[in-house]
This record gives sequence, C-alpha cells and structure tokens, in this order.
Amino acid sequence: MNGLYIGRFQPFHLGHLDAIKFALSQVENLWIGIGSSNKSNEKRNPFTADERKEMIISSLDDATKKRIQIYYIPDIDDHEKWTYHIDSIVPKYDIVFSNDDFTQTLYQKRRIKVIPVPLKERENLSGTSIREKIAMGQSWEEFLPEGTKKILLKIDAERRLSKIL
Repeated sequence: MNGLYIGRFQPFHLGHLDAIKFALSQVENLWIGIGSSNKSNEKRNPFTADERKEMIISSLDDATKKRIQIYYIPDIDDHEKWTYHIDSIVPKYDIVFSNDDFTQTLYQKRRIKVIPVPLKERENLSGTSIREKIAMGQSWEEFLPEGTKKILLKIDAERRLSKIL
C-alpha cells in the first residue's frame, strides 16, 4: 500500500520527520509531495524546492530513503482541480496523511482515506516559528534534524531570512 504526505517543508523539521515515520508505519511506500514547489525567496516560502528536497533526503536514514519518493507539487490556484493535479504528478496512492482541514475535505470528497498525523510539539515545531527564530538569530537548531541544519548553514539561511522576513 502506498501513502501520500504533502508539506511545504519550509524548513523540514523534526515534526515532519516524525510524520514520515508515522506514515511509514501505516504504508509500505510513501510519496512525499513538496508543496508550493514553484515558489521560493518569499516570506512563506523562502527555500527552493531543490533545497527542501535536499533537507528531506539528508535527514533520512538509508532504510527510509528506500521507501520514499519525492515529487514537486506546484501551486495551481484552483482548489477543485488541485488533488487531480497531484494525481498527474505522483504514482497511485491509497492513503493521504494530512492534518490540514482543507486537504482532508478535498480528498474525502473523492472518497480517498485521510489519516491525521500525530503532531509533536506543535508550538515549537512550526515552520513559521522556526523561520522567525533563524531570521532573528535565536536558537533554532534543536527543532531540526541534522541534515536540515547542514543545508540551512550551507545556504546561509539566516542571511536570506533576515532579508525576507
């Protein structure tokens, strides 16, 4: 059985890593969709799709990497067609993993099973709060897997975010 997990991963944090582990406890393979893949260098989406893919891959162990595939999901600004657009990009899946109410509604209309992901430390593990911490030079490392930390340091995320935010 295959699952689908979509996120913006701005940046990929420990909550996302836990969500992937949870999803893989339910399905054999997981398709990871990098949402808003056509957006970067803006307040809500400061990192490119390639940077986010690198964050994810560098944060996973080899056994997990064998069970996932990553796809770019651009925004199309048409909610009714969005899930069908995803179907044109990713292989067949049986379950969607999401806590987003709107995503759940869209997939449930199509009678596709949606499983909510247990949220870990939501007050700290939020892309918005992590981006703000990075931009303001506050401590942020504890909220991210090692792979993501290395990528953010490599691309000088603090400098980029301090200009955008």
